[in-house]
Amino acid sequence: MSEAAPAGPVRMCVGCRGRDARSTLLRVVVIAREGSPSLVIDRARCLPGRGAWVHARVECVDLAVRRKAFGRALRATIGLDPAEVREQIVKLAVQEQLDTGAEGVGR
Repeated sequence: MSEAAPAGPVRMCVGCRGRDARSTLLRVVVIAREGSPSLVIDRARCLPGRGAWVHARVECVDLAVRRKAFGRALRATIGLDPAEVREQIVKLAVQEQLDTGAEGVGR
């Protein structure tokens, strides 16, 4: 391998299945909102329960949805709507582009 191993704990993205340092991935968990389960991003990485890890890229979320990877990784037998997670990742990407001074947001 030509690439150096990431420092610290390594996790696998449920979308692209690439391995990366935990610090570069987002943790997604299931919480109960108004009696129904919802997917949310665990920014502090401290919410209880199983977590699924995904890169902060819309492409990875879309791949995870197509492969039904969130349900498998979280061991959820009910249908989960990843729309909120996708929306949060789009917002994070836009904010990151604004913070870095990039022009022309493509989403």
